[in-house]
Amino acid sequence: YEVLLVDDGSTDGSDLLCDAMVEESGGRVRVFHQENQGPGCARNTGIAAAQGEYLFFVDSDDSLKSDALERLAAAVKKYQADIIAYDFFSDDGEGRLRPMSANRGKVGVPFTLAKQPEFLLSVPGVWQRIWRRTLFDKGVSFPNRVWYEDICTVTKLFALAEKIVILPERPYCYLSRPGSIMNSRVLPRNREIITAMEDVLGWYQEKGLFDQYQKELCALTVEHVLLVASVRVARIDPKSPILQELSSYVSKRFPDFQKNYYIRQFPRLKRLALYLICHKRYGLLRRLFQLKDGK
Repeated sequence: YEVLLVDDGSTDGSDLLCDAMVEESGGRVRVFHQENQGPGCARNTGIAAAQGEYLFFVDSDDSLKSDALERLAAAVKKYQADIIAYDFFSDDGEGRLRPMSANRGKVGVPFTLAKQPEFLLSVPGVWQRIWRRTLFDKGVSFPNRVWYEDICTVTKLFALAEKIVILPERPYCYLSRPGSIMNSRVLPRNREIITAMEDVLGWYQEKGLFDQYQKELCALTVEHVLLVASVRVARIDPKSPILQELSSYVSKRFPDFQKNYYIRQFPRLKRLALYLICHKRYGLLRRLFQLKDGK
């Protein structure tokens, strides 16, 4: 394996640490220094420079289990899939790891998205899978300087892959911290999920795949626009006009979304949250998640 470190304009001394790792690696580690352009551009820099057959993305504050690369290499040899997916551990920063699920579909049985369209509803993170590098030669790259760069990218790669497999492994440890981008209190940036979903839906329409995956795309939109983004906003300001913007977008794009099979199968908490959102009970929505968090 090779390790590519992308220093995306760091100001905390990470650039010097990267340089030191290169010196100690004997050529296995390479570093790329660039002005800050965001996670999407940093990943594109790594993709362009990569020489390996597969890509494995690791965010800067996350970690791997000690045998992660060994197990993933064995999976590559066994399956030769375009996408090899796995679940992960959530790390609370105090050393406590909680097993988390990321992928929808049968474990250990290779498939395509056409065969298991529910895979499109998997958690849309790039680090929850390894990717055959040539997938990125098909006109897909990460957008720069935006939130939700993962959902704009991985949902397209799912459709382009000719072979996908889900492993019963958890090689990755995700650090969950209050100051992360997805826990940011900068409310206006939550509008960017609408831009992201327009990008995804537009791509599926352009490729002639929208009708084939309409039910999954509807559920994906409801999940990330109407639930995730709305809950994030309501926790901070249940009177924010952004909440109505999110609701209006989903109703315009998928007016019959409440009849969707996947949405009717949501867990009880999500169905309750969705009920409150649809009835504009945002104060109760905030209280619901305060109780869930024990606050």
